[in-house]
Amino acid sequence: MSEWQGHIVADPKILVGKPVVKGTRLAVELIIDLLAQGWSEEQILKNYPGLTQEGIQACLSYARDTLKAEKVFLLNV
Repeated sequence: MSEWQGHIVADPKILVGKPVVKGTRLAVELIIDLLAQGWSEEQILKNYPGLTQEGIQACLSYARDTLKAEKVFLLNV
């Protein structure tokens, strides 16, 4: 079991089924975007008090596993 399972959920009733941190309406996409913009974990936790360090780590692990599973097909155009 990956370390993100149990922390990341997808429910069609929450953000149209986007993966979110369990118990929040914070999308994995949002957390990854904040980190990509240079926000520190401390800044994210301060601005989103419902989030935990484990939730942030779960977002990163989810993104890693999703990218590992991605298949890329080159088209001869």
